[in-house]
Amino acid sequence: MSMPPPARTRIKICGLTREADVLAAVSAGVDAIGFVLYAASPRAVTPARAAALAHLLPPFVTPVLLFVNHSIEDSTAALALVPGALAQFHGDETAAHCIAVARQSGRPFIRAARIDESAQGDGLDLLEYAQHYSEAQALLLDAHVAGYGGGGKVFNWSLLPPNVDAHLVLSGGLDSANVGDGIALLRPRCRTLAIDVSSGVEADAPGGGTLKGIKDPAKIHQFVAAVRAADHHLAGKH
Repeated sequence: MSMPPPARTRIKICGLTREADVLAAVSAGVDAIGFVLYAASPRAVTPARAAALAHLLPPFVTPVLLFVNHSIEDSTAALALVPGALAQFHGDETAAHCIAVARQSGRPFIRAARIDESAQGDGLDLLEYAQHYSEAQALLLDAHVAGYGGGGKVFNWSLLPPNVDAHLVLSGGLDSANVGDGIALLRPRCRTLAIDVSSGVEADAPGGGTLKGIKDPAKIHQFVAAVRAADHHLAGKH
């Protein structure tokens, strides 16, 4: 009796700024490409630059625009420049704000949920949050850090509820070494699981750390391979 095909974890590479990195991510087989429009981020691009980079994407690879406290008008205008793009909100946007952008632009949205381990429990009632942002296509889970946007930090995944009636996107400090553990732990806890990575596939800086916004093609391919290996490993357990 043949085994069913393994569940496929969707992969997004975020914080791209260069044509070569977009093409490398597409070559590796990712599902989505993220462009940061938050001007204070070292990975920031303008809406026009995001549109030019998104023009390189083939069919069925989704561009995603990351907003942080942009106005409804600015968010809608940016989305209009990038056909097929999703909105991803990382600031203090209310559900009403997100829904207004989605309805005016005709695009789905993803809402970031920042997990603060210094507060009681996980610092966030994720079940209530999911209900509050029920019109979101997915909730993106990231570590709570100072400021806004991703901080490249891992939070304690085991703090999350055992069952969340939502599509989840795991983010924060992921790389090819730990992404398999995240998939194994969180996939049973939600409707579907996707993965979002940025600093974990960036080029190494000479003095340590990474070159923010500059991706390493080898790391991208290693990351995608690690996700696919985790998918096959989980499929073998069923």
